[in-house]
Amino acid sequence: MTEVARKWWKEGVGYQIYPKSFCDSNGDGIGDLQGIISKLDYLAHLGINIIWLCPVYQSPMDDNGYDVSDYYQIAKEFGSIEDFKILLNEAKKRGIKIVMDLVLNHTSDEHPWFVEARQSVDSPYRDYYIWQKGKTDEWGNETEPTNWASFFTPSCWEKDEQTNEYYMHIFSRKMPDLNWANDKMRESLYEMVKWWLELGIDGFRVDAVAHLDRDFSFTDSHMPSHGKYKEDWSKFSNMPLVHTYLKELNEKVLSHYDIFTVGEVGGGADVNEALKYAAYDSKELDMVFTFDHCWANNGYDSLNETWTNRVNLYDLKQVFKKWQLGLQNRAWNPLYWLNHDHPRVMSQYGEATHYHKESGKMLATSLLMMWGTPFIYNGEEIGMTNADHLTFDDYHDVSTIEKIKKLLGEGHPTELIERYIKVTSRDNARTPMQWDQTENGGFTTGTPWMKVNPNYQTINVASQLEDEDSLFNHYRRLIELRRFSDYKDIIVYGDYQLVGEHHPNVYAYVRTYGDRRLLIVSNFFEKPTTICLPDLTAKQMVISNYKDSSMHLPCLELRAYESIVFELV
Repeated sequence: MTEVARKWWKEGVGYQIYPKSFCDSNGDGIGDLQGIISKLDYLAHLGINIIWLCPVYQSPMDDNGYDVSDYYQIAKEFGSIEDFKILLNEAKKRGIKIVMDLVLNHTSDEHPWFVEARQSVDSPYRDYYIWQKGKTDEWGNETEPTNWASFFTPSCWEKDEQTNEYYMHIFSRKMPDLNWANDKMRESLYEMVKWWLELGIDGFRVDAVAHLDRDFSFTDSHMPSHGKYKEDWSKFSNMPLVHTYLKELNEKVLSHYDIFTVGEVGGGADVNEALKYAAYDSKELDMVFTFDHCWANNGYDSLNETWTNRVNLYDLKQVFKKWQLGLQNRAWNPLYWLNHDHPRVMSQYGEATHYHKESGKMLATSLLMMWGTPFIYNGEEIGMTNADHLTFDDYHDVSTIEKIKKLLGEGHPTELIERYIKVTSRDNARTPMQWDQTENGGFTTGTPWMKVNPNYQTINVASQLEDEDSLFNHYRRLIELRRFSDYKDIIVYGDYQLVGEHHPNVYAYVRTYGDRRLLIVSNFFEKPTTICLPDLTAKQMVISNYKDSSMHLPCLELRAYESIVFELV
């Protein structure tokens, strides 16, 4: 085992807050900063010590704050900069650090830079964004500069009638992409980043960081596909200059502060690509979020009539193995089941009807005992489930709305589209936090901006705080083990070894630090199963999701979703 540098963020536990849905303090139906402040004691009780705060900057809210119109102001829905300073101060009193979401790929089309840029092709801000003239097709009709698709819309180009050119947007039409090739634009962003760090925040989650460079040849994609627009993300993902820009940002700003940074590189990056961003000697970021563990139930195939929501555990184990071993001693690893862009893990990999508590605890143990810094998404600690919206009109997410339009236009059966959206929509993670059994789950005294999941009557914070055996209290115990127990060094810094690799129902791994070892073993399914690990002997049980779990290694019988942590001889 190679000793790595100890850092506060390696030994911490993060908690992601989606501000709009967390807690509403003024009855307008929208979560806000004062609402978050009112729940800091709750978060301290849970045991987390890092808050990742989704964007709270001034924004028209086309994409719930990821469309920034002023980086230096707080959105009026969320409060004021004074509220933010109070949040920062009150969090620090409780030993909690604040990490901001940093949106560098794009702004809102209402940002002053873009408002100026679209006034004239000669505007000094024109080159802050990416513009191209249209092309003429074989029939003489004007068409977009390229056939590239956007993540949210059919084309990643939008015509600006005033200047008769197209601007690029790889997300919403109202989120024009910034041109990182422009030196002045980059310097303006660096000044903004420095301003927030001087205010006292403790780091950034860098949104869409893989997309800061583009294929500036603007040549059409020849990717095979049925539609006119090609979902060829290679045209603007993980391109070489991204690393030049990030090294510059690190050198000029980030390296001068005791902070940490985690970048969103998505599902397209492999281990070697991730190491370019976050290797210990990369001088770019401290960690990267990847998405390839989020869809081991093949949820994106739910448009297919034969699809069933069955976890492919072997594939999931291979993904964990890839990142746990691929980054070990070379970079640091973030751990998470979901974020604001993914379905609820309880609905993906758990069983919320008959084994809510057991499967939720199993998922918590499987994740929090691995190597890396864990991030819990708000509501995960009580086992919140997917939105379960009844009609298309209940969805608010801009990408979901565009997807519904596209699928209806392609003629897919409505019932399959409904299932697909229920499985994949980003709104699944964005329903309001379920605090108690009162109306709207205690989230607001007004009308919530999005419908509260009707199961708030049975899944809520208040009932779990009172239950010593609750999912919430299991998370508390796991966080206590990671942060303060005698096992801290094994869990935080220990090596990882996957065992029982080909077992179809059990995820098992060993953590080793010096001469001490932990075995984590979890049945991912309702059906009881047995796993034999003949070379391992249990010394004692550290934690389990059943009160009467067996110590009978080497052959262990596991009940539905049973999960146990052993210290080994």
